[in-house]
Amino acid sequence: MMSQAWWRASLPRIVLSPSFVLVLIFVYGFIAYSGWLSLTDSKMLPSHEFVGLANFEKLFRLRHWNTAIVNLAIFGSLYIGICTILGLALAIFLDQKIRGESVIRPIMLYPMALSFIVTGTAWKWFLDPGIGVEQIVQSWGFTDFQFRWIKDRDMAIYTVVIAGVWQSSGFVMAMFLAGLRGIDGEILKAAQIDGASSLKLYRRVVIPMLRPIFLSAFVVLAHMAIKSYDLVIALTNGGPGRATELPATFMYSYTFTRNQMGIGAASAVIMLMTIASVIVPYLYSELRSKPEDKV
Repeated sequence: MMSQAWWRASLPRIVLSPSFVLVLIFVYGFIAYSGWLSLTDSKMLPSHEFVGLANFEKLFRLRHWNTAIVNLAIFGSLYIGICTILGLALAIFLDQKIRGESVIRPIMLYPMALSFIVTGTAWKWFLDPGIGVEQIVQSWGFTDFQFRWIKDRDMAIYTVVIAGVWQSSGFVMAMFLAGLRGIDGEILKAAQIDGASSLKLYRRVVIPMLRPIFLSAFVVLAHMAIKSYDLVIALTNGGPGRATELPATFMYSYTFTRNQMGIGAASAVIMLMTIASVIVPYLYSELRSKPEDKV
């Protein structure tokens, strides 16, 4: 009896232990190793010559890194803001029980099923002046029409925003739609009986009740913005010049192309710290016990 009870209690741990060990080694182990490399004089190959924070000092003196940070600020703020506003608007629209919702919803969610590589490649063709929207509109007779953002240093980063919003706004819409469908209808009826217009109903009742969804959407989108690599590589390859350089592309180029592994590892640590600064407070707020939950 004792051995059977022990076996039942230990079986889940035994089954999960290989996965736990693999995650511990190949995720957290390599994170720790990258942190160590950022403190060493590693070039083309790893080195164990300790240099302290010298790589971080070099990193923040590099013009390319500062460009990547500025581009991330532009891309991240527009990407998160537009996805949130567009996703909320689409969710409110679909929540009106319109006809064809069962068709519109999968269409809006379809881009999320694609990889960023596919999205970047498709939008690269669509935005290319020679074969994309500019050439199509000109073939219709509008010969003066130009849309060359993807070739313009000042506007190229906004093409990354367009592609990212196209892919992710449907996912945000699904999050908000689930939140809207979870609101108690009695609360809405009570507000309508009190004379609240549709605008006030959403502004003062519905949207405040969606605050957890806003937070979840922000965390997901911020994480995706920070680690955006494949979208940029497929769409612009960081160009023209370095106009669409992001920290993720900077890290790859300095680690594997420029043979500056220490600086590349330092940039990876900065990215990890940025993601952690977004996710850790969110997890803390979600997991901490509230007094009312204990009743």
